[in-house]
Amino acid sequence: MKQPDPISEIVQQARAKYEAEDFSQAADLFATAAATCRDAGDLVNAAEMDNNRSVALLQAGDAQGALSAALETDEIFAAAGDLRRQAIALGNQAAAYEELNQFDQAFQRYTESSELLKAAGEKDMRSYVLKRISGLQARRGDQVEAALTMQAALENREKLSLKERALKGLMNKAMDLLGGK
Repeated sequence: MKQPDPISEIVQQARAKYEAEDFSQAADLFATAAATCRDAGDLVNAAEMDNNRSVALLQAGDAQGALSAALETDEIFAAAGDLRRQAIALGNQAAAYEELNQFDQAFQRYTESSELLKAAGEKDMRSYVLKRISGLQARRGDQVEAALTMQAALENREKLSLKERALKGLMNKAMDLLGGK
């Protein structure tokens, strides 16, 4: 469904503010776009704008605001059958929880996001989420699980950077030594 011109203009302004790293202004504009979509009865696009607002707020250092903006948007995408955006919404919630040092909630949301991204065939996005999960596992002392999750993250990347290729090679050698392959 094509967005009406006023919403498109607001979204364009919001994206320009985001690119200019004026995250607070971008968040305000995304909030306006979300309200306009909601008023028009377009809950899916409103949820999309709320998620964009969440990202901008997180960049602005407002993790609680980011969480509030993203909460329950995953349910709207689930009702619409949009696995990809449902997963992204859960990832946005997880990132906010992580910034708020609520690691159990972050881990749960990232895990749900990862499973949905797998089902949606979104390998690169899933790789990013798996890296976040690995970081949380390492933080709580689950070093072996963190390493295995990182290995899965690298396996899901379509194109690896030089650093990622080196890390993947080292991890594969370690697994060979442990008899894991």
